[in-house]
Order: sequence, then structure tokens, then C-alpha cells
Amino acid sequence: MKIVTVIGARPQFIKAAAVSDAIIRSAASGNAIEEVVIHTGQHYDPNMSDVFFNEMNLPKPKYFLNINGLSHGAMTGQMLEEVEKVLLEEKPDWVLVYGDTNSTLAGALAASKLHIKIAHVEAGLRSFNMRMPEEVNRILTDRISTLLLCPTQTAVDNLVKEGYDNLDIKVEVSGDVMLDASNLFVNHACKPSFDIPDTFILSTIHRAENTNDASKLKDVFKAINEVAEQTAVVLPLHPRTKSFIAKYDIKIGNNVHIIDPVGYLEMIYLLQNCAMVFTDSGGLQKEAYFFKKFCVTMREETEWVELVEHGANILVGSDYNKIKEAYSKGTNAKVDFEKNLYGNGNASDLIVKSILDFTIK
Repeated sequence: MKIVTVIGARPQFIKAAAVSDAIIRSAASGNAIEEVVIHTGQHYDPNMSDVFFNEMNLPKPKYFLNINGLSHGAMTGQMLEEVEKVLLEEKPDWVLVYGDTNSTLAGALAASKLHIKIAHVEAGLRSFNMRMPEEVNRILTDRISTLLLCPTQTAVDNLVKEGYDNLDIKVEVSGDVMLDASNLFVNHACKPSFDIPDTFILSTIHRAENTNDASKLKDVFKAINEVAEQTAVVLPLHPRTKSFIAKYDIKIGNNVHIIDPVGYLEMIYLLQNCAMVFTDSGGLQKEAYFFKKFCVTMREETEWVELVEHGANILVGSDYNKIKEAYSKGTNAKVDFEKNLYGNGNASDLIVKSILDFTIK
């Protein structure tokens, strides 16, 4: 069996690393399974390539498409064209895609038009915000896939509400591959080269709904600056966020430690050692839970509703008062981080088994 994996964004490398490890182990145990990796180039980060393909001894992409820096339509269209060429050459049994990026949708569309089976990891997630490009990508990818591998029961429930019980598409709960990745790489955590305070909040801000609105970004940093007067904030700063801070002339407090973006292994170190997480990222909300840290999410909605329901996460948008209140709540929060919201850390093995065992109804 040949699987072509299509990835292009940094979080997908992390997820695919865990599943590739499971594929390698499955092949070593006697299963006739082979993986070919396509890197679309959507986010190209040499540091990530070095870490995951050299140091971790994982399979390097056979194909690098170098498609990036374009509008959503142009990027997706070019990826579709180039992925199709690879699929015609490789003739795989399956195309494996992750999450909700342009690379995800392009890989799924190319496979669908060539009648190649599609497995979608992180299927069924919904923010219910159709203004998000990711929401469009994940909905379309789910609909044309063959096998939907859901990280949570909530994701399955979303699909049931959308009528997937009536479609010839197999839906399974696999658990979350990000938990697998955290477990796989936790012992490789690397301290950043920057000076890090002994006690700190880890923060990331990059989503357009925050960065592209001057009043929202100013409110976010007003709150962060005041929180930092009590607990230092370490902020690996996305280049786009940095440019908007300069554009809006936003002042950064003395106890807000701006550092360059960090690699995944450095991020694990920061998660292990922080007191709390402030973020507008999707994946970091889950990783905060994996590393037993309360999370304040600067968004109006989240795909990971179980974190909010469990009391491990609070949604505050860009509201100055809500951010301050959430910080106070987080310092005293009593959260049961032992509950398995995202499976038992064996999602990658279950995903590979599902693909191997798949039979059309």
C-alpha cells in the first residue's frame, strides 16, 4: 500500500511526524506500507526541516513544490495542479491530509478528481465561522474524503449533525495526533537561546482578526502589558504581528519579553516551564492542556470546545477587561488535566490501522 502525504504548514509537520513514525513501525512489523511525502512549501522553515527530517530521522519529502506567498485562490490552484502531477506519477492507494490549510484542500481535491482514497486527519472540527479560510478548507475536505479521522467525539457529533451518517464516508474517532507528537518529542525539548524569566506566561498572537484591527490589537497589548506587571510575559513574535505593532505604534511593557519565533522543540520547553498560556492559536490551546497549563484564548470561538467546557480554557476575544479577568481566574484555576479529552496518545497507530483495515461499505 502506498500513501502520499500532503503537508505544507508547520503544525502539519508536527502531526505528520507522529504518523510517519507509526507508518515506519507498521512497515517494520511486516505490513506492506510505504509513505511518500509532498511538501507544498506553504510555510517553509529550514529549522523545522532540519529538526524533523534530520535530527528525528523521519522521512524527508520526496517532492518540494515551493508554492507560497500567494493569495488563497492562487496558492490553492497552483498546489492542486502540482499535486495532481505527483499523484499521476506515484499512483498511490491513499492521499493523507491534515487539518485545514490550503495544502490540505489542494491535496484532497487533486486526489478526489483522480478517484484516489483520501484520509483526513483532524476531521470534523468546526469553528462555525465561515469568514475563516480554515473553516472553508476543513468543510470541503471532509465532504470529499473517504475516511474521516476525528480527534474527539465532538468532531464526530459535528459530522453527524451535518448528515454524514447518510454519506458513503467512514467516520472514526482516532484521538489527537498532537498528543502523540507531544509525547514523541517531549524528551527532546530544547531551551531557547533567549533569557527566559523563572516565572512567565507564554503568549502567541498572529490571527488576522487580532492583528489587522488596530483597536483590537491595542486592547490585547494593553491587557498584556498590565498582566506583565504581575507575571512576566514571553512572546515569540510572529513577523506579521511585529509589523502591525510598528504600524499602530503600540507600546510594549518592560516585563513583556519579545523573542524571535521558536521551533517546536523550543516551544515544548516554554510550555513545560510557563505558568499559563495566552494565545489566539488553535493548536497551542491543546498543547497547553497536554502540558497542564491553563489557557486564555484571544478569540471569539474555538474548535476545541471541550477545553472550554472542561474549564481549562477561557475565550476572551480581544476584550481588555475579559483578558484581565481571565488572568485572575487562571492564577487560581483548579483544572483536572488528567482527563483524556484527546485520546490515549496512540492516535497515530489507530490512524495507520484504520487505513490498513479500510473496506468500502
